[in-house]
Amino acid sequence: RRTRRWRADQYGKRLNGLAWRSFDLTYVAPVDDLIGALTVAGRFEALTAQGLYDGLDLETVRAILEEAGRLASEVLDPLNGSGDRAGSVLKSGAVTTAPGFKEAYKQFSDGGWSALPGPAEYGGQGLPSSVAMAVSEIWSSANLALGMCPLLTNGAIDAIEIGGSDELKAHYLPNMISGRWTGTMNLTEPQAGSDLNALTSKAERNGDGSYRITGTKIFISFGEHDLAENIIHLVLARLPDGAPGTRGISLFLVPKFLVNADGTLGARNDVICAGIEHKMGIKASPTCVMKFGEQGGATGYLVGEEHRGLATMFVMMNAARLAVGVQGVGIAERATQRAIHYATDRRQGRASSNSTGGMSPIIEHPDIRRTLLTMQSLTKAARALCAATAAETDISHRAKDDGERKAAAAKVALLTPLAKAFATEVAVEVASLGIQVHGGMGFVEDTGAAQDLRDARILPIYEGTNGIQAIDLVMRKLPNAATVKAYLGEIAEMAARVQKINVPAFGRLGTRLQQASDAVQAATGWMHATVGTAPDAALASATPYLRLFSLAAGGRYLADTALAAHAAGQDPAGDIAIARFFGDHFLVTAPGLADTIMSGADAILEAPNLATA
Repeated sequence: RRTRRWRADQYGKRLNGLAWRSFDLTYVAPVDDLIGALTVAGRFEALTAQGLYDGLDLETVRAILEEAGRLASEVLDPLNGSGDRAGSVLKSGAVTTAPGFKEAYKQFSDGGWSALPGPAEYGGQGLPSSVAMAVSEIWSSANLALGMCPLLTNGAIDAIEIGGSDELKAHYLPNMISGRWTGTMNLTEPQAGSDLNALTSKAERNGDGSYRITGTKIFISFGEHDLAENIIHLVLARLPDGAPGTRGISLFLVPKFLVNADGTLGARNDVICAGIEHKMGIKASPTCVMKFGEQGGATGYLVGEEHRGLATMFVMMNAARLAVGVQGVGIAERATQRAIHYATDRRQGRASSNSTGGMSPIIEHPDIRRTLLTMQSLTKAARALCAATAAETDISHRAKDDGERKAAAAKVALLTPLAKAFATEVAVEVASLGIQVHGGMGFVEDTGAAQDLRDARILPIYEGTNGIQAIDLVMRKLPNAATVKAYLGEIAEMAARVQKINVPAFGRLGTRLQQASDAVQAATGWMHATVGTAPDAALASATPYLRLFSLAAGGRYLADTALAAHAAGQDPAGDIAIARFFGDHFLVTAPGLADTIMSGADAILEAPNLATA
């Protein structure tokens, strides 16, 4: 028994040694890759030249990203694993976040990071969406759970800025932008998830212009916590004369603490946290059950117009959907860094290129190289798609020409479901591959690879499941035929440009992108013809259609990045190799996806009832 116990101890020490080399990896912000995505997919320099960014230049952006990277590496990243293990704790209605989170958030807000994208009128720095997106990726990579808090606050700020009265803006935005107060989004109820028609939370008018709010909301991220002085809840509820369905829903601002006329905090509002969820991932982010009006009614203030709350809330939701896509990029980047680090360090077998004898680092084995290239190419494609969406968001807000703003807004509407769904699917796929690279050690929590996958798995679910994103694309975005046609034309034009490059390093990238362009054109034509005549068939094919569209879009941006590297006469980041790999391993699947879209619906619709089969 002593011998067996000694062997177990020695085995544990060896495992811990392997795990420590991977778990000790400090996240490093991929500043060059972020600048590359902003430059190519985000057209940063062109938009700067047009005056959209008020003199902001890439040197300043690089300095911002490098400083964010330092905070992420030195403060946020060290709390990622410990926060996952400790989680948040609810006691007597109060939530205590994981050790170190409160101090880290204070350092974050004191450093002005909460104010980065906020309007300057209320104390923000007014930086563009594209830069805010790049910084947000850094927070998500370093500590997804903690990064959730400012993400939701920024969305709440956007909704209040657009729909709130001047009094509400002046009363709440400065403290939210500074980070002293945080924000939440309260949509989901026990009986009303994605279908808000079933929403039952109620609002009643008070005589002073305020409202009494009652109801229960679930899955409210950072609904209660100890990071900030006040929490500003944006709550969907229905007035007594609200019409049935979503058209009768109103949006209300409900603070945790009421705010006095002089801006100081007053009495505690009638809103409590009744429970927190025990989750698969992002365990340090408290996901709360919130009860409003248990003592007669929580005081709320109307945001926007009565009965039109969902329109205002969609401002927050659409911004959050792109932000969740960026979260996906962040997790994919972190998993990729972790896998490359481990594959460089771990030795197993002897690669054919090894002429010195002994075991080789596993990164030298072809299958591991394939896996890592898969992770890198998917991550870069997703990042580029998010950067392009953020740039169009900037144009829609900042362009001087009204027609240009409207065209950009239509393009944002088209790209948002792609960015959200594709980037979050990439996060799950890349995090899973990261575990595979680690082998058995990936299945051990100490390496951190398992946490990447557990954290990533929520991303395709919240802020509108990816199935809903596919439905949104097919039923709401494709009818804007002019925007879709113009964007597909951009993909075809890029394919033609690449095909003119007769350089061996590009391989068959031009041909692959042209095949993807042809495939998405054909599938789009089928969708247009089918939505009106056989909507169930279109819906059955919506998810593969979104995947096809996203691959073609991602291939377009990677090809553009490769062309930029070729024109510069250097390729230090391997952008040409990444684009070529993406073409041969992902764009090559486009014709098959198109065939599935155009002929695979019957296999779904004609299948027997699965509940009784």
